[in-house]
Amino acid sequence: MTEKLVTINNFNMTRKVSIARIFTSLSFTVFLSLISIASFGQEIPTDEANISAGKSLFNANCKTCHSVQNRLVGPALKDVYDRAPSIEWIFGFVKNSQKVIQSGDAYAVALYDEYNQTEMTAFSDFTNEEILDILAYVKNETDNPPVAEVVAETQDGASTGGGSGVATEYLNAILIGLVVVLVLILMVLGFMISVLTRYVGDKKDLDEDDREVVNQSFSIGKTLTSKPVIFLVIFLFTAIVFKGVIAGLFSIGVQRNYAPKQPIAFSHKIHAGQYEIDCNYCHTGVQKSKNANIPSPNICMNCHSSIKTDSKEIQKIYAAVETNTPIEWVRVHNLPDLAYFNHSQHVNVGEVECQTCHGPIEEMDVVRQHSLLTMGWCIDCHRKTDLNTKGNEYYDKLVELHDSESKNAMKVEDNGGLECAKCHY
Repeated sequence: MTEKLVTINNFNMTRKVSIARIFTSLSFTVFLSLISIASFGQEIPTDEANISAGKSLFNANCKTCHSVQNRLVGPALKDVYDRAPSIEWIFGFVKNSQKVIQSGDAYAVALYDEYNQTEMTAFSDFTNEEILDILAYVKNETDNPPVAEVVAETQDGASTGGGSGVATEYLNAILIGLVVVLVLILMVLGFMISVLTRYVGDKKDLDEDDREVVNQSFSIGKTLTSKPVIFLVIFLFTAIVFKGVIAGLFSIGVQRNYAPKQPIAFSHKIHAGQYEIDCNYCHTGVQKSKNANIPSPNICMNCHSSIKTDSKEIQKIYAAVETNTPIEWVRVHNLPDLAYFNHSQHVNVGEVECQTCHGPIEEMDVVRQHSLLTMGWCIDCHRKTDLNTKGNEYYDKLVELHDSESKNAMKVEDNGGLECAKCHY
């Protein structure tokens, strides 16, 4: 009897433990389901604020390797929220793609193999809300694809190696003005001669010699060989030659539209234009250095280790890496040694866009010098550009002094931008 009671008690205890385990298991399953429902229930936001925030996150973190419409280093993100197993899957993959791949997830492994096992950067600091914002931007770009615009490439009037600077424009204006003045003088003189001839011809008391002069016929040959016409021709010829000499002197050292052939056919139109790769990704020195620096081959290999690997031009990069030989790029923008220019000061502090000086670089297959880069060109920019003083206590007193004496915005020239020692040291 005692043994029976013990057996019954043991059975009851076992049943209670089993029920407890089942309950715990069910609770855990329900908990996971709630989490899953919470994740899946989060719809991709459509508010402008979320789309704008997502665009900023995308441009800062994703743009280098991904495009919405086109395949880059990684897949195009168009409809990624429909192609991926779930939104929750996207959260995990963005935060740590290798963890998802190593778990044996079939979709992740297939994606990894398709892109030559290129590892995606882990964004473990991203919150689910931030990833949803990125997806909001991607969805907006998917639903509203950009319309292809036909951009007419403008032809620059300046010839290679001889820029048409401000001085040349002034000389052209002066020369045209002189020609116009001379033509007007000739017209006035012709009119006066006509009036005087009629007036004198009406007089009856003229002697024969005077009447012969008044009634003489017009001769083109005599006119062309006359002293006034010869003087006019000599004057115009001398003015044109003088203008050409002055323009040539002002163009010395100016290389506007200079576009040398490079050892590797690199197209900014494809990289910066079509795929919208940020200039700072390749030219890493613009934010912190005097020089923008030419990208080293390892930066190229970040993408081209798996993209266009059979291209003849890309093979040149592989050869340079394998032989540890620097690529001898030809410098396009050449400033004289006597002039100081700091990229970080203009790009980081002044927030000057690359296109301000380098022109529409995203449209150039072959890079050319767009701007004059002369002293007058720089001074003109310093006179027109507003000084960015917001949020910088260094400028508070200067702005106060400037506002007390002028109603105009504070320009770079007001902060010593025209002092000789700023650029010539």
